[in-house]
Amino acid sequence: MREKKWFPVVYMFAVTACFSSIVIGFSQFTSAKVQANQYLAFEKAVLMVLPGLMEEGESRLQLHETYVERVSEPDERSAGACTLREAGEIVAYALPISGQGFWAPIKGVIGVEADKKTITGIAFYEQNETPGLGAQITTSAFTSQFEGKVISPGDKPLSLERPGDELGMSDVHAVTGATQTSSRLEKIINDSLKKWLAELDEKSERGSQQKT
Repeated sequence: MREKKWFPVVYMFAVTACFSSIVIGFSQFTSAKVQANQYLAFEKAVLMVLPGLMEEGESRLQLHETYVERVSEPDERSAGACTLREAGEIVAYALPISGQGFWAPIKGVIGVEADKKTITGIAFYEQNETPGLGAQITTSAFTSQFEGKVISPGDKPLSLERPGDELGMSDVHAVTGATQTSSRLEKIINDSLKKWLAELDEKSERGSQQKT
């Protein structure tokens, strides 16, 4: 019997529809878990930059419990940053930062003391930069440089300088061999800090006007 010309088309359509349904169903099934893991990674990054909250060897559940118990979510006073508070007063801020890296988005958190000038730390929870090069931004050798640095009042709050260059109070060394990642990260950090500080100043000024 002669094969019908339309049969291969119908067959391929049916197979494609079947496998597409499986992929879509699997994606929907796992999306909730993926989102939960991403938020847990964010919580860990916040704890890493807020002083005294991160302890080695803690499980994900313990980290989550610490986050819930000790970290305050962003509110009017923090201008989009999570906060660590004692007796109702802000001790430190954990400001989310994000932007386009060399290959993919970079997302992290930068910690700032209550003075809004001194950096307590930086941590990253999402990046897909080149392994061994740009991905070195997640190592302690790079992130530990930020602790104690002072935000500059100028147009560039923090600077990533070439490895080997002399550093000032607002400078850290960039990652060796990762010029593109370093320059993009510098922009991410500075854009986030400038926007946040401007919002804090605006809220402070508005509060002063309301009092008078």
